[in-house]
Amino acid sequence: MAYTAIDEPTDNFRIKLYAGNAGANRAIVWDETDTNLQPDLLWFKSRTDGQSHALWDSVRGAIKRLIPNSAGVEGDEATNLDSFDTNGFQVDAEAIVNGSSRNYVTWGWKAGTSFSNDASSTSIGDIDSSGTVNAAAGFSIISATSDEAENKTIAHGLGVVPDVIWAKNRVRGYNWDCYWKRLGYNASLILNTSGAARTGSWGSNTFTTTTFETYEDYSSKSGEAYIYYCFAEKKGYSKFKSYAGNGNVDGPFIPTGFKPAMVIIKDTTAARDWIIVDNKRNTFNVVNNRLFPNSTDAQNTSVDALDFTAQGFKIRSN
Repeated sequence: MAYTAIDEPTDNFRIKLYAGNAGANRAIVWDETDTNLQPDLLWFKSRTDGQSHALWDSVRGAIKRLIPNSAGVEGDEATNLDSFDTNGFQVDAEAIVNGSSRNYVTWGWKAGTSFSNDASSTSIGDIDSSGTVNAAAGFSIISATSDEAENKTIAHGLGVVPDVIWAKNRVRGYNWDCYWKRLGYNASLILNTSGAARTGSWGSNTFTTTTFETYEDYSSKSGEAYIYYCFAEKKGYSKFKSYAGNGNVDGPFIPTGFKPAMVIIKDTTAARDWIIVDNKRNTFNVVNNRLFPNSTDAQNTSVDALDFTAQGFKIRSN
């Protein structure tokens, strides 16, 4: 068993499959029975229909919906997600979360410790920030309003340097900008498109154990509200890696040091869809139930994408 400081990974991340029934005020409970998990970030997708992804977090609140496959602004949706519950969540009758005769997957992450930084008082960063943090699992949700747009720093609360940050302007139709450590600070991936990595986005200075830097018109815009999902690698629990494809069904093996529950893949050099696979939609190999974060498409099973192994995953597609 891989070493990890996290005794039980499902105390911090869970996956739920359920069938929609178009019922109002419907409580959904996680499958795990050993302990409860109150989620702080929930990501929904209908597996069987051409429907947008939908994302909520506890910092913005259950009414405030964002769409991963869209550059659109945050929407007020009173009949989608009702609440983040002690051991799950409550949904309403809308097709995006609970349509009749539709099958859904929901991914949920726990943060849970309130976070606030007054930059002028603490001298940490340039811009005030607040949110919720799970330092043990390397995850924080940070809300900030930029007072100036370029090369300004924001506290993230993780206590270590972030490896991945997803940024979304809440009030303007800007793309989702995704920092990824392997690409460096002058590049980003765009969650809502299939495009290759683009240059520009995350400033010029090194991220630190306390702050990250933003850049005008990408990860920050003066006077406008943003949400940032920050991730730091944790041994035995999360891994952020790169690999080179070989164009063969006997593809590369990507070591993680543990058996993955969820894998997200993006080609950084060409315009190809993002891919999400997980161990609830495929409980055995080969893993072929793919969803695409940049697309409304239903689940696709046409490609044997990969195998989950005890220490990573093995690519099975060209």
